[in-house]
Amino acid sequence: MLGERGLYDLSRLDLVARSTLNGAAQQEVTRFLLGLANPEQAATAGLYGKYLFASGQDLSKIVYSFTLYEKSPQGMLLRVQADNLNQPFDINQQTRLDLGSTAKFRTLISYLEVVARLHGQYAGLSTSKLGELAQPRRDVLAQWVAAHLASAQDKSLKATLEAAMARRYSAAPQVFYTGGGEHVFANFNKDDNSRVMDVWEATRNSVNLVYIRIMRDIVQHYLEASPGAASRVIDDAGNPQRQLYLLKFVDQEARVCMRRFYQRHEKSSATDMAADLYQRARQNPRRFTALFRYLEPRADWSAYLAALRQSLPATASMQESVLRKLYEQNAPEAYSLADRGYVTQIHPLEIWLVGYLRANPGVDFEEAFSASAKERVQVYDWLLAANKKNAQDIRIQSLIEVEAFEALHKDWKRLGYPFNNLTPSYATSIGSSGDRPAALAELMGIIVNDGVRLPVTSLHSLDFAVGTPYETRLRLRNPQPERLLPKEVAQVARKALGLVVETGTAVRLHGAIKDAAGNAVPIGGKTGTGDHRYVRYGAGGQLLEARAVNRTATFVFYLGDRYFGTFTALVPGRDAENYQFTSSLTAQILKTLLPRLQTSLLPETLKVTVATPPASQTEAVPTPTEEDLPEQPTQMSVDIPLQRGPAKRATEAREGTAHEVQPRDENAAPGGFPDDLEPVLLPAAGSKPSDTVK
Repeated sequence: MLGERGLYDLSRLDLVARSTLNGAAQQEVTRFLLGLANPEQAATAGLYGKYLFASGQDLSKIVYSFTLYEKSPQGMLLRVQADNLNQPFDINQQTRLDLGSTAKFRTLISYLEVVARLHGQYAGLSTSKLGELAQPRRDVLAQWVAAHLASAQDKSLKATLEAAMARRYSAAPQVFYTGGGEHVFANFNKDDNSRVMDVWEATRNSVNLVYIRIMRDIVQHYLEASPGAASRVIDDAGNPQRQLYLLKFVDQEARVCMRRFYQRHEKSSATDMAADLYQRARQNPRRFTALFRYLEPRADWSAYLAALRQSLPATASMQESVLRKLYEQNAPEAYSLADRGYVTQIHPLEIWLVGYLRANPGVDFEEAFSASAKERVQVYDWLLAANKKNAQDIRIQSLIEVEAFEALHKDWKRLGYPFNNLTPSYATSIGSSGDRPAALAELMGIIVNDGVRLPVTSLHSLDFAVGTPYETRLRLRNPQPERLLPKEVAQVARKALGLVVETGTAVRLHGAIKDAAGNAVPIGGKTGTGDHRYVRYGAGGQLLEARAVNRTATFVFYLGDRYFGTFTALVPGRDAENYQFTSSLTAQILKTLLPRLQTSLLPETLKVTVATPPASQTEAVPTPTEEDLPEQPTQMSVDIPLQRGPAKRATEAREGTAHEVQPRDENAAPGGFPDDLEPVLLPAAGSKPSDTVK
């Protein structure tokens, strides 16, 4: 922040820094997390059982990280940042983690944002025009919004979003074509396989197949909005963009294949490269001959015969006339490169690449790839034929899907997604693209603040050289709000997240904190369990290797009307193989931890308050305007009624990992003051105190 090179240089500064951390809460959380390595304390916290820890497991291997922010007129203030990892590494911001079903949180926001965007486009249209737009089409979300607005009495955005949450989806498994191939997904709870449910329930219980289908609808919406919309390119065989997409597919697939071939052969001699291909001819004289005549086009009959007998000794018993016929039939000009690949059962581009590397030793991959332009088109010539429309459609669809995910990524990035790409597959909705806890907390902060982003800060002030002629004070600037989502999107999302705690995958957290009257303090969020594995398959699809990389359990949450944050449990490395906990672990820990923080974070909930008079006897509270946001951010409204008195706890919905249900800024200038702090100059002797210098 200050551009100092190390702690020694920092310690030489006459500086007093005041952080936003709540000291009491920070100490309490740190002490609690460190104690969880003790089996007795873990047992006291209820951490043994189904979806939690098993008896005898080494609890010292788990890394815990808890981050809590508070919404305030000064921005989003960091109140707690604690872990049990005595290292500078921060798992919240410095790594890409598989956080499982927390991706459904981002997918839900995208779903609601698309509906809100379509509502803005269609709300002013006539009934007849809406009827036209409501006809069956690939963009089913656009079709649904048009049909809803054409028939609904309440056409407001809030009503439309809630109706969108009531849309019903099948949770049945099926084969999905996405990510360039066929994929099968499964639910954590097999009882869901035969059910149809609305988005409220799918969010509450974290149902995979519903969210896979929601992502399919989202992707289809972006597909139709792309320059190469599927309905125009795929349906119209004469569309000129088809050829462009097919050539793009050829280049992409060929690059992937040729890079693999290059890595296999780049360090081999010319003799060894040829020997590798000959060995893969599997003692077949025709395959060997087809390879030899391509790699050694100038070799005469005697050279061929010697090489054949050396590589395939069994051919010594074959008649010379048969071998001479093979020699002539496989002449260099006899086959196209694609046909030679068919005969040899070796990818034709690998055959070409070996020939090129033997003739041009030491060339890099890009040079070899550029030289293969003509051969790439030859190899994929079959795909460009007019009678191959079905094969073309499949490949064009995969490319347009990539474009759709690129557009979706821009919207995720705008809402704080930390990485530069998404996995172009429906599996992104259940966690395949990864995330960071800090980025999820940023998104939750936007939702808590009714769709408005306020800057996150961990400092109140910096005071340099206090009591000297050089005294300088820096204070926070007024935060600049940025509206990113309609407030209705945020409010409906909060309602859905509240159900996760009320009756869903985090139900054990319901009522964890209560006020003096016994009412539950509202808590909502999204759970996620990640099981990151390295998996390697053989050529026939058989599993060759599978090992754990890490295991995570995460809960991104809001607490009351102004707090939000994340809690993550992580087992890094191969030790993860020994643990089977799910996000139930983080919910159970928070159930024990949050009441310990009530005095320091929510003291107002411990006071007995006078009952609120009926609405007819109260004055209406004006809705804050956009101009009010820097000084007074809008307060969070929760549509879920408070639970009064004891209540029967709902059964916790099961959540696991996808594997268990499926077969710093380099451009920043160093030094200087932080951008979000302003200097405060002390008044000269005898003058009046001054405000912050603008």
